[in-house]
Amino acid sequence: MLKSHRCGELRKEHIGHKVVLAGWVHRRRDHGGMVFIDLRDSSGIVQVVFNPQTLKEAFHTASSLRNEYVVQVVGEVTLRPAGTENPKLATGEVEIVAGEVVVLNPSETPPFYVNEDEEVDESLCLENRYLYLRRPRVRDNIVLRHKVIKFIRDSLDAKGFIEIETPILIKSTPEGARDYLVPSRLNPGKFYALPQSPQQLKQILMVAGFEKYFQIARCFRDEDLRADRQPEFTQLDLEMSFVDEEDVLQLMEELLTSLVKTVKPGMEMLKPFPRLTYMEAMERYGTDKPDVRFNLELRDISDIAADTDFDIFRAVLNRGGKVKGICVPGCAHYTRHQLDDLIQLSKDYGAQGLITMAVTAESSGTSGVKSVATKYLTQEQTEAVIARFGAKSGDLLLIIGDKSEVVNKALGELRCEMARRLDLLNHNLLAFAFIVDFPLLEWNEMRSCWETMHHPFTAPQQKDMPLLDSEPGKVHGRHYDVVCNGCELGSGSIRVHQRQIQEKIFKLLGYSEAEMQDRFGALLRALEYGAPPHGGIAIGLDRLVMLLAGEKTIREVIAFPKNQNAEDLMFGAPSEPDKEQLDELNLKLKGS
Repeated sequence: MLKSHRCGELRKEHIGHKVVLAGWVHRRRDHGGMVFIDLRDSSGIVQVVFNPQTLKEAFHTASSLRNEYVVQVVGEVTLRPAGTENPKLATGEVEIVAGEVVVLNPSETPPFYVNEDEEVDESLCLENRYLYLRRPRVRDNIVLRHKVIKFIRDSLDAKGFIEIETPILIKSTPEGARDYLVPSRLNPGKFYALPQSPQQLKQILMVAGFEKYFQIARCFRDEDLRADRQPEFTQLDLEMSFVDEEDVLQLMEELLTSLVKTVKPGMEMLKPFPRLTYMEAMERYGTDKPDVRFNLELRDISDIAADTDFDIFRAVLNRGGKVKGICVPGCAHYTRHQLDDLIQLSKDYGAQGLITMAVTAESSGTSGVKSVATKYLTQEQTEAVIARFGAKSGDLLLIIGDKSEVVNKALGELRCEMARRLDLLNHNLLAFAFIVDFPLLEWNEMRSCWETMHHPFTAPQQKDMPLLDSEPGKVHGRHYDVVCNGCELGSGSIRVHQRQIQEKIFKLLGYSEAEMQDRFGALLRALEYGAPPHGGIAIGLDRLVMLLAGEKTIREVIAFPKNQNAEDLMFGAPSEPDKEQLDELNLKLKGS
């Protein structure tokens, strides 16, 4: 080894030890004829001192060092002089008095600072990922990811789960997004698909008798990207036989609680995890992935609005819509400009507009409320609205009337925006919650067909089985989500384990007998051979680590992510194939 110790592990107990270190020059400083460098390796940083009075050659070499040079240092661990300790470093009580330094490799000047965590153009970070990964914060994120995955593996192994890898090259099946296709050279004109998830494979493993399976699974989806999406991502995928919903939810709550205590012991959690029905989440928070760290819950005032002379509200209600709002504390003082900004935000979120009501004893108007709506409301109606929201003097009501889905989406977004503006987000709190009791199906108006809320393998609730034939829209599924801080971490369900029920669901979704056999034939046949009741869940590990690390995007916790256009800027992928490659695959590009 070119080193005897790691930089970040040196402490007071090493004082007097001769050590050999190797790493990168994190920072160099010249102070009063002395040269100090912060030497960095994967374990951390330690200060090295070069004294020209004792070692002229080493001092001369140190004077020529620049950031990101790779060097080897031989020296003695000593106690820092009183008053020079650095409490920000784990090694801050000691320093290395250098006796020798060797430049193992110089470095060009990096295109951005490695030793500072200032914001850099993302394209530059992706092109030079090997430099960006040197930043201590990013390195710590990758180490955290390792710890999370190791903990999960150890915990599930202790509970009797078996890790089983499933194929990457599989048959294309509908999973909610476009597949990535891979041409087969040995089978001209035919293609594999990269898995969006191992869904059918893990169910087949249950039929095969592996009662507890898990996998740290690589998954691929060709979809538009955003902060919490990548074309290739990693999920904890697990499945169990002879279980119901409670078994899966208890397992996940125990796993996530113990995981956070181990890898992020200072983080707070809500315990036990709150459980909300899908309908409750939509009505109270406007979304099925609510951030429950703060209140600002939606309130329905449709019944009050129906009796007013406000034509806008009445027209919405006559069309089957709703009138709902949120109460934002302490914002009655908002200026016209600030209110116009909120109105525009509501339009950006899909609403036609926004009614604001400032509750203030000083304002003129009925019951101390300042709003264009008060001229259409009686005093009793205005007071009923204030009471419904529990509003106090100084509060601001934001009210929207529209289709139910539009109202919920717009208010749900406004709710989160106002929480950010009012600093209501506790960044040290991981507010995990379970969402349950989803509808099994939803009607697609544009395509005039039923679609699944989760996927077609979700079992209907037993009490709703008779409705599959008569009123499928009223059937609830045995589907559950785990959410955290406004982010959907994972989804799961108890699966259909009987062929006749699975075929009935496929028919409701519009699949013909031939399509069922082509797309799901292997699973359907497997269900005929003693398939046990089973269920599971998949947790997005990139999103989980993002939340644990306090990052805003999963790109900060993935070693080599793609950009918003699904491009790898470091290697230049995707790229055009050679003609020889296309010929081997019996492919020809359109227009060539």
